[in-house]
Amino acid sequence: MSFRFFAYTFLVCLCIGFASCREECTVDCPPDNTDGPIVLDWDTLNFSPQAYELVVPPTLPDPADYIPADNPLTIEGVALGRKLFYDPILSADTSLSCAGCHAQEFSFTDSGNALSIGVQNMPGTRNSMALFNLMYSDRLFWDGSRATLESQALEPVPNPLEMHLEWEVAEERLRSDTAYVQAFYEALGTTSITANDVAKAIAQFERTIVSGNSTFDQAITPGSGVFLSEEAQLGYSLFFTENGDCFHCHGDPLNLFTDNLFHNNGLDAVDDVNDFADPGLGEITGDPSDYGKFRTPSLRNVAMTAPYMHDGRFETLEEVIDHYSEHIQNSPTLDPVIGSKFGEGLGLSDGDKQAIIAFLNSLTDETFLNNPDYAAPAD
Repeated sequence: MSFRFFAYTFLVCLCIGFASCREECTVDCPPDNTDGPIVLDWDTLNFSPQAYELVVPPTLPDPADYIPADNPLTIEGVALGRKLFYDPILSADTSLSCAGCHAQEFSFTDSGNALSIGVQNMPGTRNSMALFNLMYSDRLFWDGSRATLESQALEPVPNPLEMHLEWEVAEERLRSDTAYVQAFYEALGTTSITANDVAKAIAQFERTIVSGNSTFDQAITPGSGVFLSEEAQLGYSLFFTENGDCFHCHGDPLNLFTDNLFHNNGLDAVDDVNDFADPGLGEITGDPSDYGKFRTPSLRNVAMTAPYMHDGRFETLEEVIDHYSEHIQNSPTLDPVIGSKFGEGLGLSDGDKQAIIAFLNSLTDETFLNNPDYAAPAD
């Protein structure tokens, strides 16, 4: 036999073996477009990002004071972050993107799931929080474990219950993609993509996700011609008085409908703080007085974010209102305001409950839910 025949046979076997490995690959798989080192003529690329003008509804705070100086919004950076948010390239088996657990039509929560499911069907431990107006918060996640959107974006990728991909592998994948190499340079001026670069881009996109044009917002805007229904107005009155007592945690002066603080809202009865199934903030601070406390979620678009609470235990708003009205559970760290109602409850009538829910429904922002700028990019 000739040398040519042996060479040909070797190459065929090599290709078959490679294909077989690709078929069996389930974790840390390289993207299909990894063809070798990326060669670009850097002199032809342009790093001159244009400022992104973030316009928010008049009922929300001016964003100028909430954009970090070391990661300003740019058109290129926001576009890159949006692409990364919707790209499953950052998950181990390339099956799950950020949007997989944060869908726009559900106010960027997890499509009705109580607990999010990661790659390889790994169940998570908490409900996915809504992603909007996050630039106004400096304590992120249910337990407040991250202070910035940049640090928050670093967490889900290597988390074994979420995307389960080592950052080193994610970086190599992106460095092996010509379009990403060019996009990162044009957005951030980097020629070597790092996890921090990815986090910066995703954080830029997330800061643009703003909600503040609900029926309620229009109703409080002079001259809009929009008014709350009579039932929703009653719900508003109950919400912002001791009768409904929602305003202590959700009636902030910035119209964010969260105080961005942490509370034990009486979900579980325990005698010892170590008996909480999920210690929440206490796991981060180590302070026994923080056990069982979780971040107050915004009530904007709350009608779209079921199920509710950090563990998704309540399927409907009716169940949530019933909890506060009649089912507060006692524990050592129970919030004092909520605890003042323990035993007696709020005593809301069925009509009162429905009125509060009518008001909560008025916080749904259809413009936000259907904004094409937040949807998956066309390319």
